[in-house]
Amino acid sequence: MAEGKPGQDSLVLYKQRPARVTQAGDRLTLELEDGRSLKVRPKDVVLLHPGPLHRLDELQPQAGEVQTAWELLAGQTTHLAELAVLIYGAYTPATAWATWQLIAEGLYFTGTPNAVTARPREEVAHEQAVRAARAAAAQDWQAFLNRARAGQWEPGDRRYLADVENMALARQDRSYVLRALGRAERPESAHALLLEAGYWPPYFNPYPHRLGLPVSPPLIGLPALPAEERADLTHLPALAIDDEGNQDPDDALSLNGHRLWVHVADVAALVHPDSPADLEARQRGATLYLPEGMVPMLPLAAIQTLGLGLNQVSPALSFGLDLDAHGEITALTVTPSWVRVTRLTYEEAETRLTEEPLPDLLRLARASEARRRARGAIQLDDLPEVKIRVQDGQVHIQPVRPLQSRVIVREAMLLAGEALARLALAQDIPLPFTTQDPPDTPGQPTDLAGMYALRRALKPGQPCSLPGPHAGLGLEVYVQATSPLRRYLDLVVHQQLRAHLRGADLLGPAEVLERVGAAAAVTASVRQAERYSRQHWTLVYLMQHPDWRGPGILVELYDRRGTVLIPELDWEARLPLPRDWPLNTTLLLTVREINLPELNAYFQISD
Repeated sequence: MAEGKPGQDSLVLYKQRPARVTQAGDRLTLELEDGRSLKVRPKDVVLLHPGPLHRLDELQPQAGEVQTAWELLAGQTTHLAELAVLIYGAYTPATAWATWQLIAEGLYFTGTPNAVTARPREEVAHEQAVRAARAAAAQDWQAFLNRARAGQWEPGDRRYLADVENMALARQDRSYVLRALGRAERPESAHALLLEAGYWPPYFNPYPHRLGLPVSPPLIGLPALPAEERADLTHLPALAIDDEGNQDPDDALSLNGHRLWVHVADVAALVHPDSPADLEARQRGATLYLPEGMVPMLPLAAIQTLGLGLNQVSPALSFGLDLDAHGEITALTVTPSWVRVTRLTYEEAETRLTEEPLPDLLRLARASEARRRARGAIQLDDLPEVKIRVQDGQVHIQPVRPLQSRVIVREAMLLAGEALARLALAQDIPLPFTTQDPPDTPGQPTDLAGMYALRRALKPGQPCSLPGPHAGLGLEVYVQATSPLRRYLDLVVHQQLRAHLRGADLLGPAEVLERVGAAAAVTASVRQAERYSRQHWTLVYLMQHPDWRGPGILVELYDRRGTVLIPELDWEARLPLPRDWPLNTTLLLTVREINLPELNAYFQISD
């Protein structure tokens, strides 16, 4: 092997590629493969052959006995010049470069020009197996890409599509498959590809998974119901009025003279602060309600034991509210109790409004509603609302009718929340209050477009450790307290109330604030998953009913386009307007296109 400084017309290695020295000295002038010339220090190159090398294109591929040379040298060390002679029969610039390429390739030989090792037989055998497997994998990968581009799929493609699924479920933010196919690396693009490939069922709902939410009930044990004194209210008819199919009834109503009893599932009797079930509920924030089913915040045993009306007699935390003729709260009693509950749907209750205690409950509810309206409560009753459920793969959408039975339940829950907030202020009980700032534009619209605009302008209600008005409800103070099976902060309210009744230590304001922050963070994801899931299944409904036609009401105008509200779907659609129409115009719509992964539906105005 030639050693020393490279001279003119010698072959050197520069940045792992061949170069010819055109001028030697303290600095070398090199000619590169692309014809460029540059000056470098001698230490920046490695001498492969002293030359003469007149042109780089003399470095042509060489035929030699690579296998024979390796077998002769296996396990030994030599240098580049000797190896070139063994393989090619001569040491020339062309054979020096060909030999170096074999060393760099690394299958049979490794090392530097001055110390080349012929790899042992077992290493070469292992390396050959690795390279063969790698070549086969590359071939399979290219075959997969070709099939994917042609829209053809095989069962074995699932191993590649797992990467796409991780992108679709937001488990990773890069996808080598999508990148190789020239598709955007977005969850929506991944979703579309998985549907095309049949990797996901046609109507798979990815949103709870994508938002990182649990999709199964917590598997946590609960203690037995403690033996404690409870007021026996089983003599009072108690009605749990809910939507059809409700699986976690946690409130019921009774009436005893002028006292309204709001009975609520006594969850805090079993779920104590910082217990495993409490910590799990805090991480979940709320029960996740999806059209295909619910994912409870608490173990199923809590619902089975505490759900009102699921057993002959149910334990409750009962709030007794004394009301005057104007719906004002004059007194409040809070007591653990036993109640005997009858379950009704809203529709069933509506047919029994002449049966006691429903007429008197409705009278109290109307008085409460009038009182709140007088204080500026916002009414958006005309905005559409639907109930979506999935059964055996079919989507069913039903309008939520404005029943008087719903008014009864709504007002009773609000009265209980207002009364408990006042109790907390009077007794210095730290609670998570719910507040809402008033909208920037005051007033109560009477048309659908006005209500739509007002809803968009409403500021969201906020859980807060400090009391404040709730403008939307028309209440000076308010806490949510009637759904402890479903909402974590309602459970915190019950834990505080029970501690107060026992004279035990309460959570301090800082601890309540900590729980407010923890619940608010995850509850936002729960509500987002519910909203996206409703949109998803609404689009599936339209896919299952491709001939759908229905009315849309124009509620917003901008730049020759408009927003229409579709009441029977509770869906907002934006579309171009061929001519000027006033707000609140009813237009007949048909579906033009649906993009399920993007949660988009495109409608057109029907002739």
